[in-house]
Amino acid sequence: MTTAGFIALVLLLAVAAYACAGGTDYGAGFWDLTAGGAERGRRPRWLIDHAMAPVWEVNNVWLIFVLVIMWTGFPVLFQTVFSSMWLPLALAVVGMVLRGAGFALRKPMKRVAGRRLYGALFAVSSLLTPYFLGAAVGGIASGRVTPGTVASAHAWANPTSVFFGLLTVTATAFLGAVFLACDAERWDAPDLVGYFRRRALASLAVVALLGVAGFLVVRGDAPHLWHGLTRGAGLALVVVAVLCTVATALMLLRGRARWSRFTATGMVAAAVVAWGVAQRPYLIPTSLTIEEAAGAPSTLVWLLFVSLGAVVLVGPALVLLYWLDTHGELESLTESDLRQGGGGSAAGRD
Repeated sequence: MTTAGFIALVLLLAVAAYACAGGTDYGAGFWDLTAGGAERGRRPRWLIDHAMAPVWEVNNVWLIFVLVIMWTGFPVLFQTVFSSMWLPLALAVVGMVLRGAGFALRKPMKRVAGRRLYGALFAVSSLLTPYFLGAAVGGIASGRVTPGTVASAHAWANPTSVFFGLLTVTATAFLGAVFLACDAERWDAPDLVGYFRRRALASLAVVALLGVAGFLVVRGDAPHLWHGLTRGAGLALVVVAVLCTVATALMLLRGRARWSRFTATGMVAAAVVAWGVAQRPYLIPTSLTIEEAAGAPSTLVWLLFVSLGAVVLVGPALVLLYWLDTHGELESLTESDLRQGGGGSAAGRD
């Protein structure tokens, strides 16, 4: 494998990591949007706030990693994508900003109207941002974006883009429901375990149906991608995604929500990697290969060292953060905890 090919693999794995980590957060926002009115949605939103608080900011590290690799390692790809699809990508970025502001500001707001406004920003942005990101990926996968392409709706408003956008939204909703069911189990909230487990199964069924429909669309609209997904490594990864789908459904039906996190993540990661592998040797079928899009050889070598250094330095910290979060070590202090801490300090001073 060439240096450019290895960097492309790193880029693909970073995209898969963001799809899983960031996708879980977007999915939580989807269920926040559909939770219902203030009283009906109080318990689900309480769980969403507690589950997302420790990790929602750090999940965007993967997106920054993706952008840095694209910009530095494959400048032609970066220029092509961002010049031809600046509108959906700009809308996605605006959604990220509004989503973060909404989540951060809705809880400390004292007025009900303010909480509703920021909550609506968080929830709606959690729906629109993954759609536009998926639509942009669809434009790439279908080969409608080529070097020199001018910005137009045709690049991201086409059959493949629409299905990729819808599939991205439903996949994030699925991941969010699976992880929230696990969090509800950890916080001993059996009513919310069943609540989110039912939604995980429903969204998984929609993902499966859209996946089948998407294959039919891709066959006629993105022939190169179809060829890669039905042969070799691409087909093997599709099979892995299908097996993870079945395993997740069985675990959810049997009430093993905790283990379903791994198979659900495996399903989404396998699907993303299958897309990237199916495009080989192109970054944009069939107009831009990996070697054509790559930057200078010296730049790629340095980028390789920087990427490995980031994995060594940042990777363990992220793993530790996710482990602490999933094991309940990052729960926020309650008023009783603060009173006990204050009482202990006073006793010590006496």
